[in-house]
Amino acid sequence: MSGGGRTADATVSVRDRETLADYSTDWGLATTDLLIATTPWRRFRWHRGQKHYSGTYWSSTERSHVIYESRLELARLLYADLDAAVHRIVAQPFLLKTKIDRRVRRHVPDFLLIDEQGPVVVDVKPLAQLSNPKVSLTLDWTRKLVENRGWRYEVWNEPPATELGNIRFLAGFRNPRRFDDSLVEAIRQQELIGRTLGDALSLDFGTPPALTRSAVFHVIWSQYLTVDMAEPLTRSAILTKGPRA
Repeated sequence: MSGGGRTADATVSVRDRETLADYSTDWGLATTDLLIATTPWRRFRWHRGQKHYSGTYWSSTERSHVIYESRLELARLLYADLDAAVHRIVAQPFLLKTKIDRRVRRHVPDFLLIDEQGPVVVDVKPLAQLSNPKVSLTLDWTRKLVENRGWRYEVWNEPPATELGNIRFLAGFRNPRRFDDSLVEAIRQQELIGRTLGDALSLDFGTPPALTRSAVFHVIWSQYLTVDMAEPLTRSAILTKGPRA
């Protein structure tokens, strides 16, 4: 195999979010500002009998909806949305093209994340597909192009079931507009590090208990407090200091 590894051999195409016009440039010249100001490259639609589970997810990071085309992509979205280091999430951000063995290859990554360390290009693939030669070839040349720019590349597979279940549950409490700011702040001011989730859920601020409990889960989603996501989320879970505290 030749080609497909040098940024000078590749082009990137994006679709402007405002005008929907396509724009192409050398991959090595594409800035992150260009790549995040895009609308998804592929047209997003639903139809009866489609093989994949598609939808839109309201992201607390983006404060808007982000598309996904499978349940596994939705799972990756949940993880990105929870991650305090991630501050931009872009779905199907661009089309990469390169030539390998005289044949033009094309690929649209699933996500572009921007975190505190820089860009991360993400492809979401079930483990069962990684042995497919066509899939592995695409992921290989994409990785080379991304990493040759000094960016990170990630192939994301099925996560641990318990961890995903916890994050999926907490995502129900992600929207800050659904919570009273003063109640959230009152919870944050409590000395809860090292105490149990049950202790936090039992706090009494003179508000209905259900509102207090939901605000506690919002504080955990917002990463002011955190718990061990690898363990079942029970009242005995120990609260620790989160990255946003």
